[in-house]
Amino acid sequence: MSEKPRDLLPPGGAPLAPRMVRRVSIVCFLAWVFSVFDHTLFGTLLPQIADDFGWSATESTTVATWVTAGTFVVSLAVGPMLDRFGRKPALMITTAGAALTSGFSALAGGKLSIILVRSFSGLGYSEEVVNSVYLNEVYGRKGKRGFMYSFVQSGWPVGALLGALLTALLLPTIGWRGVFLFATFPALVIVLLAWRLPESPVFVNLRHVRKLRAAGRDAEAAEVAKAAGIEDERGGTVRELFAPGLRRHTISLSAAWLLNWMAIQVFSVLGTTVLVEAKGVSFDSALVVLILANAAGFGGYLFHGYLGDRIGRRRTIIIGWSIGAVAMTVMLLGPANAPFVIGMYALGLFFLTGPYAALLFYMGESFPAHLRGIGPNTAHIMGPIGAIVGSAVLSLLVSAGVSMTVAALSAGSLGLAGSALAMLGTRRVSQSDTEATAEPTPSARTTV
Repeated sequence: MSEKPRDLLPPGGAPLAPRMVRRVSIVCFLAWVFSVFDHTLFGTLLPQIADDFGWSATESTTVATWVTAGTFVVSLAVGPMLDRFGRKPALMITTAGAALTSGFSALAGGKLSIILVRSFSGLGYSEEVVNSVYLNEVYGRKGKRGFMYSFVQSGWPVGALLGALLTALLLPTIGWRGVFLFATFPALVIVLLAWRLPESPVFVNLRHVRKLRAAGRDAEAAEVAKAAGIEDERGGTVRELFAPGLRRHTISLSAAWLLNWMAIQVFSVLGTTVLVEAKGVSFDSALVVLILANAAGFGGYLFHGYLGDRIGRRRTIIIGWSIGAVAMTVMLLGPANAPFVIGMYALGLFFLTGPYAALLFYMGESFPAHLRGIGPNTAHIMGPIGAIVGSAVLSLLVSAGVSMTVAALSAGSLGLAGSALAMLGTRRVSQSDTEATAEPTPSARTTV
């Protein structure tokens, strides 16, 4: 009597029970919340840090730029970590990295130590890549998996708002060092919770097939790989990402991240500056802008996660970013009327940040299992580069005498539109079978 396909899988290789899927989702959500908490704290506290060390505005900007560059370098390690050690260990390492970065930030003694320590916030920044890969494999082929993931991805606005709230409450009493130290402990608790989670079934099967191959048991390895839906169990390399079958996809996805982060830097990170200088809008408190941005982002995540399950995640991303580019352009060129500007700004943020719920999950679907760590991470690390480019273009244009309106259009709206166009070069993936990521079809060149 022949074995059933599932009987061939090793312990842990079968799909997880619904209760465990929920537990993994909750822990990944909390891990992302507190990774964002740490990641955004530096920008929030930079004025206090600069005042304490006596830095000028130029020195603060320089330090922030070097921290962003360091974040990029550290983020490079996360992709190989996912593919070599597994999804669960990567979750623990990135979350622990966010915790330790916060703790050591409290001990920083100057520019060099701040840059070195905060560079490791790249681990926390890349935790969302871990979530996208881990949960993609845990959810399997559930019909509403994109919507489920959107709740986890919404940890970004939750973490950002939590960081702003706790900073406002704690800064007057414990100072910026105390706030960083406080941020360490919740993240460490999440590491302990992650330790009790199972590895993703896909990686368990991938690791088992590799062991069988190494032992010379090729026939058994082929049977297990077929039962698990694994096409290739080799260790992933960067060279494979730029092989003919994936080159166009990798380059297009990386360009989309870089260009979109130019827009995020202009409209989200520097949003207050753009609104005040380009439109003359005055807010009573910067917190109003922060709440507006994150509320729009939260709603956008859920909407685009839901829509991605129904019309396809790639199509959802392209449509969302295209609408966002139009909304931001209309906001910049339209009347300087506060309700109009704020309304269009909120709409633009909805379609700028919301598609990330679909994007992160799409990236896990668009690469084969053995490249599911290094592939998405290669594109993801272009985010910090895009942020640097966005700031540089905006600053250079304004310094050259160009108005803030035109500068924001050039660095932000065009970047956002460009990211939508870049997505046209990515792979079309069947969402009903995420392991069978087919080569790009000729129609992928011209259709959404």
